[in-house]
Amino acid sequence: MIILGVNRMAIPKYQELMLPLLKFAADQEEHSLRSAISHLAEEFDLTEEEKKELLPSGQQALFDNRVGWAKTYLKKAGLLEYTRRGYFKITERGINVVEDEPETIDNEYLKKFEEFVEFKSKSVNTENQDLDNDDFEEKTPKEILEDAYQTLRDELAQELLDKVKNSTPDFFEKLVIDLLINMGYGGSRIDAGKAIGKVNDGGIDGIINEDRLGLDIIYVQAKKWENVVGRPEIQKFAGALEGKRAKKGIFITTSYFSKRAKDYVSNITSKIVLIDGELLAKYMIDFDVGVFEEDVYKLKNIDNDYFFDE
Repeated sequence: MIILGVNRMAIPKYQELMLPLLKFAADQEEHSLRSAISHLAEEFDLTEEEKKELLPSGQQALFDNRVGWAKTYLKKAGLLEYTRRGYFKITERGINVVEDEPETIDNEYLKKFEEFVEFKSKSVNTENQDLDNDDFEEKTPKEILEDAYQTLRDELAQELLDKVKNSTPDFFEKLVIDLLINMGYGGSRIDAGKAIGKVNDGGIDGIINEDRLGLDIIYVQAKKWENVVGRPEIQKFAGALEGKRAKKGIFITTSYFSKRAKDYVSNITSKIVLIDGELLAKYMIDFDVGVFEEDVYKLKNIDNDYFFDE
């Protein structure tokens, strides 16, 4: 017997949300954006995982962002209006559109409204941008911005990792110290400097304070390797921890860990955190090790509370 699986649709694009959102507001009542998100998530039968899926920055749910932009575009076309912070309702024009029963509402449909055409004409001209036109139409402006950010971040991470791999062992030890200190470990720089690279005791490269008071310590193994780190190396490190009656350890490498190594860590009592080359580069970016801030772009929005008494 062959059982056919159910093909789930992906999280709807923001243009696919325009008509359902306008119909949701067709009762002419005031609605909050949050209630609209909940309603549409149920209408599209999204799973909990889909509702929680985040933009690359991790700052907002992808579906929430798309509903927000669908609302913004409908507002720009005069089909919705903002009533107060986080709330909106349908306009007379919006009611007329719903009564016309269009099969879909997208950017092309909204071009029949002068206000939307004017809004789009003021948007960023993408003719000279390295963006696929279909992507530009399918994704929200914030998604496009975050995709570009993620691309730059991935390229930076790869460049960082290449530089780390080409560094000397002494520099790599210094890098590990800088990273752990910036992450809040190690107490003072002097204490951390005495720890990493100075122990080399039975599979342990160093120890570092978990907090500034030194209430607990973490054992560290740092390997600037090209080859995969397998289970035997992790077992050796775990055995060294056991010999010290320690419960916490960090194993850092510029390469990567085998599946068996990862599985082993998940099944032992000691808490060992594995940081491979990819994660190391990401942490370096997040905690400002070996990088500097080149440009800052601030995204701002209307503070409706300011205009509350308007």
